[in-house]
Amino acid sequence: MFRPMHAEKGRGSPANAKPLQAARTWLGEQGAAILDEQIEVARVPAPPFQENVRAELIAGKLASFGMDAVFDEIGNLLAWFPTGSCAHERSPVIVATHVDTVFGPEIPIEIRAIGERWVGPGITDNARGLAVALAVLRALIGAGVEPQRPILFAFTVGEEGSGDLRGVKHLLRGGSAPRAASAFIAVDGSGLRRIIHNALGSLRFRVTVEGPGGHSWTDWGRANPAVAIGEFIHRISELNLPREPRTTLTVARLGGGTSINAIPVEAWLELDLRSVSDETLHSTEQRIREALAASLAAERERGQGTLSVEWQLIGQRPAGSLPASHPLVQAADEATRILGEEPEHAVSSTDANVPLALGIPAIAVGAGGTAGDTHTLNEWFEDSDGASGALRLLAILASVAGF
Repeated sequence: MFRPMHAEKGRGSPANAKPLQAARTWLGEQGAAILDEQIEVARVPAPPFQENVRAELIAGKLASFGMDAVFDEIGNLLAWFPTGSCAHERSPVIVATHVDTVFGPEIPIEIRAIGERWVGPGITDNARGLAVALAVLRALIGAGVEPQRPILFAFTVGEEGSGDLRGVKHLLRGGSAPRAASAFIAVDGSGLRRIIHNALGSLRFRVTVEGPGGHSWTDWGRANPAVAIGEFIHRISELNLPREPRTTLTVARLGGGTSINAIPVEAWLELDLRSVSDETLHSTEQRIREALAASLAAERERGQGTLSVEWQLIGQRPAGSLPASHPLVQAADEATRILGEEPEHAVSSTDANVPLALGIPAIAVGAGGTAGDTHTLNEWFEDSDGASGALRLLAILASVAGF
């Protein structure tokens, strides 16, 4: 468990030290405790759209060290530091860590030690980020740090997969207090080097083609939705996608039909389109729609009967970027170098996508340690650097929130 920051007066005590140094000193001793809390959090399931049990655990922890945390309308857990502050005082700094995992409720969560590693679904993503955010908040409170800007610790829902960033989209909705943020830091996963300041955007579609259906022998020759879908896949596989900005298109899932001896009434597929440019995303979407129209026309000409199509947007993550020269990125670079690591600038899809698209300076950083096999049942974490991830987050906050 975490050792409390004692405030007894005396040589070397936090009461006689500068608050930031006191916070650093305490955090530096918390490597094992951070790992313990990470394991505890990881053992509590947090399936998409069912994050409440893990969120309640975190709420209890916040209450235990005096934080007045509240849930918003969709389940984000919000804690302002100092308690009682809000965005209306000064533009806040937001620290966001997502509560959810990619694993559905049918997946048993077993976290076990194998040698130097801890293995199990969600042990890193994002149990590590949650444990580090809690540790840093404890350090700030215990050391009596007084930031020039309030800090909002947001434990968000819906970051993964079909959650479609719903937590942070709601957090930063028009007219909300956090929308006035001066900086946004997502704490996600492991590592000490990566600094994500370019947001990988995505559009996700479900395309459903319907036709008359019929018997595979007596009604042969009718327009076949599965053939139209096959033609569509062939056409989009031959699209010349931009290399700069890099753009990808994946046929992720497909299905349809009811019997081996029947022309299907319906066939469908799901597409994942990604790019670092919103403009490229939407221009490529138009090309995909044109390919679909051509595929339908070809099957209608070959077969008999009509075909109809439903085009459904099932996910949208905005793209965005922050220049490497921005003070927030520079602060993260410096915090990384202080720990003896060379920063690596990266592109990814995280909670930081939304603020970047809104023009709010934002980055995403790892929370230390080494990890692998993310989003699999054999996800693993190795505590290779103790409290370093927490110390890096503290250093970034000291720069952008003004301790």
